Amino acid sequence: MKLIIVDDHAVVRSGLASLLNGKHGIEVIGEAADGDEGIAKALELRPDVVLMDLSMPHGKDGMAATAELKQQAPDIAVLILTMHDDDEYLFRAIHAGAAGYILKSAPHDELVSAIQSVASGNAYLYPTATKRLMKEYLDRQNKGENTGTFEKLSDREKEILSWTAKGYSNKEIAEHLILSVKTVETHKANLMEKLGLKTRPDLIKYAVKKGLLTFE
Repeated sequence: MKLIIVDDHAVVRSGLASLLNGKHGIEVIGEAADGDEGIAKALELRPDVVLMDLSMPHGKDGMAATAELKQQAPDIAVLILTMHDDDEYLFRAIHAGAAGYILKSAPHDELVSAIQSVASGNAYLYPTATKRLMKEYLDRQNKGENTGTFEKLSDREKEILSWTAKGYSNKEIAEHLILSVKTVETHKANLMEKLGLKTRPDLIKYAVKKGLLTFE
């Protein structure tokens, strides 16, 4: 399994390379310090797996790099290795095309298993993330939520849902769609009620799961 490590910390990259290279059938063929360099290395060296950090302050971060790499080379699996134990990051990473998501606090053997899994074409989530996703699914089922709820939204409501999730204000959405601010507020209130959402973070998570957000 050919592997590239993308992380802005040189110590982390060298530590992971020492830990993994030449063991368990893994060959580390490259390293990169940011998303742009990671994409370039991956397209040049064509690894089986890119081990991608999320938080990199220079160049593209891991989320944007994952989305771009999957567009250009869908055959390369991306495994997110991060300190963020957070549902929103998890959903965004999945939407961006990551094949797996694992925490930096994970034991060595779990990291190896994750690499092997995504290299084989399977998905990997760390155990507590899997439990949370299952719980969320069961909670939705118990509340009677069904996949047709989204289809009940009007085209205009779907538009406003997408713009709102991307962080645009009511005024900005109104200007873009050539509507009054009051009309935008009414549409937003209606769609939130239909979807049973209460807060902006809830709306963002919903928009991510429905594929209404892109990360550039």
